[in-house]
Amino acid sequence: MRDIAKGQDMPKSALTGSRIREHRLMRGIKQADLARSIGISASYLNLIEHNRRRIGGKTLRALSEVLKIDASTLTQGAERAVVTELQDAAASDSEVAVELDQIDDLVARFPGWAAKITAQHRRLRALEQTMGGLNDRLTHDPVLSEKMHEVLSTVSAIRSTASILVGTPDLGTDWQARFHSNIDTESRRLAESSASMASHLDRLSRRDTGRATPLEAVFAAFDGRGHHLAELEEGADPAELADKLPVLDSAEARSLARRYFETYRADARAMPLAEFEAAAQDAHLDPAALAGQFGVPLEAVFRRLASLPRSATLPDIGLVTCDASGALLVRKSPSGLALPWFGAGCPLWPLFAALSSPGVPLRRVVETEDGAQFVAMALAHPSGPLRFDRPPVYHATMLLVAQDDQSHTNTLPVGSSCRVCTRDDCDARREPTVLGRGQSQGLLTTGGNRS
Repeated sequence: MRDIAKGQDMPKSALTGSRIREHRLMRGIKQADLARSIGISASYLNLIEHNRRRIGGKTLRALSEVLKIDASTLTQGAERAVVTELQDAAASDSEVAVELDQIDDLVARFPGWAAKITAQHRRLRALEQTMGGLNDRLTHDPVLSEKMHEVLSTVSAIRSTASILVGTPDLGTDWQARFHSNIDTESRRLAESSASMASHLDRLSRRDTGRATPLEAVFAAFDGRGHHLAELEEGADPAELADKLPVLDSAEARSLARRYFETYRADARAMPLAEFEAAAQDAHLDPAALAGQFGVPLEAVFRRLASLPRSATLPDIGLVTCDASGALLVRKSPSGLALPWFGAGCPLWPLFAALSSPGVPLRRVVETEDGAQFVAMALAHPSGPLRFDRPPVYHATMLLVAQDDQSHTNTLPVGSSCRVCTRDDCDARREPTVLGRGQSQGLLTTGGNRS
């Protein structure tokens, strides 16, 4: 009874067990027969199918082989990301009450609608960022500021002249002619200034169509390929690849993508795919050993491991990079940990701790709220050449390797972001969760680290 109660207290994994049960029934396999074929008890499989026990990598792979289905189809990685985004969408409009406790059911029963909602939410957030960028541009763009000043000055001059004409009916003919001439001149100037400002705004609007920022477009390009770019593996030109990808819908996005693609191609040349895959297996994915073998920096090995194509022999691998401000520059979400599309990540990630000790590699086993465990390896490194006349600029890169054996005890509890994290006792929390569980709603205080 104690074990069952403990299982009920575990975070609900709403889809993995349900999908196992669904595919078993579709194939007409009895629960006892399936359990026997993979070497577990029927009662334990029953708990898995009813989402009351987590399932490790070895058991999951065994089930996928018997059910003749890809293991990734049974996992909850993609759905976890959708659930996280739906939770964030719920937070964006606090005036509308939603059933937060039924989000898992929505994703399970109506995956198409769930994907549609998250896509629309993503688009709304992108538009909000675009509007914010345009507002900043209106405020700080010197061209717009000058043209707006011209328009307002001209309008004031026309109004002043017109007021004199209306308020002084006994003006002589010569003065009236002068004032009419002034109004005509200022009106022409107003038309020219307005047309020039409209032309400038039109150029800005054409430049700002598409995604919120060029970086988001680059994110989408990598996500759409699973972070494995076969063209660059074969030696394609980064500029040509950037020019032909529709998601890179602006000159700025294509320019930024070329830089990322050039880094990818350089990594591929230094660590050829077939040779690196074999070495990674032999080294048990040890980045330090691989860095020494190929004579490359540790962060390059992080990137290369994250770019490997999905394989049944490889664990799920994620990657995230930030600059010294903590802004996310690269993001590849592993199954079980949805990295945020917008805003900041979890302050407890080793990614940010690495920034305080540049050049010192960190390794921690982190655990999500759902119990997924990852080996997180992070390093802060210079983002460009070191110079004597200016301070170095650092980036931090973190590799996340999913663990089949989730039995580590000395783990670091982490989340996706504070907005969708329900851990009640967290000194790193900077805002209350939108999920309304426990005491996390009241962590915005004026003292200590709880800010």
